[in-house]
Amino acid sequence: MQKPNEQATPELESGLDDSQVLAYLRAHPEFLAEHAELLAPLLSLERESGDRIVDLQRFMAERLKRRLRELEEESQQMVGLARLNLKSQARVHRAVLALMGASSFEHLIQVTTIDLPVFLGLDVAALCIEAAGSPPPRCETTGVRLLDRGAVDRLLGPARDLLLRQNVRGERAIFGAGAALVRSDAMMRLKISPATPVGLLALGSRKESRFHPGQGTELLGFLARVVEISIRAWLDLPL
Repeated sequence: MQKPNEQATPELESGLDDSQVLAYLRAHPEFLAEHAELLAPLLSLERESGDRIVDLQRFMAERLKRRLRELEEESQQMVGLARLNLKSQARVHRAVLALMGASSFEHLIQVTTIDLPVFLGLDVAALCIEAAGSPPPRCETTGVRLLDRGAVDRLLGPARDLLLRQNVRGERAIFGAGAALVRSDAMMRLKISPATPVGLLALGSRKESRFHPGQGTELLGFLARVVEISIRAWLDLPL
């Protein structure tokens, strides 16, 4: 029989035993995180030795260290991506300035097909245009490759203007002799003018993942638009 000055054990007050409490906590791991004040009395206790004593302070400290390491790794990844984006942006800006500074149409084609890979850290670039009816003006310029009619739609799809591919073999019809180097590429539709067939700007790299489907395309799309405008301006074509 319980004495008047004795308190009932938690088990008698709550009707719960240890196994039920443990089962609840295992089923609801967020409980202690949402009620952190319950841990304060436990963390203030002096540490004891013994097989059945759990060192909560050490457990939580190690957990915090793991989380800090994870946050540091995430931060380093974000910094790395930001630096890579800035580097890519600077490269595209240099390429655009070179396109705008071309002194002739032939010089523009040279910048597009020879200088762009240097500016962008790539291996090969190609400027293509579909053959349709009479040859487009000055299509015989060295560096411009002719494709079969409908080739761009077959490659990109009729509703797509840009395609990034990784782990590929370069297509000789597009890259010519440089196709052997290509292991990833970027294909961009060129809508030069209603008076000309559709064109294609192709960039290739020997690195298998230099271009990949999950990559951002804003800078590449901007570069393609500059090439369109530059060609249209030099050939005095209608918009």
